[in-house]
Amino acid sequence: MDKSIEETFEELDRIMEKLESNDTTLEESFACYEAGMKLVKACGEKIDRVEKQMIVLQGGTEEDGDA
Repeated sequence: MDKSIEETFEELDRIMEKLESNDTTLEESFACYEAGMKLVKACGEKIDRVEKQMIVLQGGTEEDGDA
């Protein structure tokens, strides 16, 4: 199942906390960084899809007003 944008942000927060911890090894830091970057990319793609949907909806509304 796809995570919501909010769930993705929560997971990114957990990753950031782990990265900021003094107990995290270098290998764990690299793994966290990689996981975080994948989440950022996925979240960015979700936001782009929503923005495109909003543009389409706004465009449809404006066209109806001009008719």
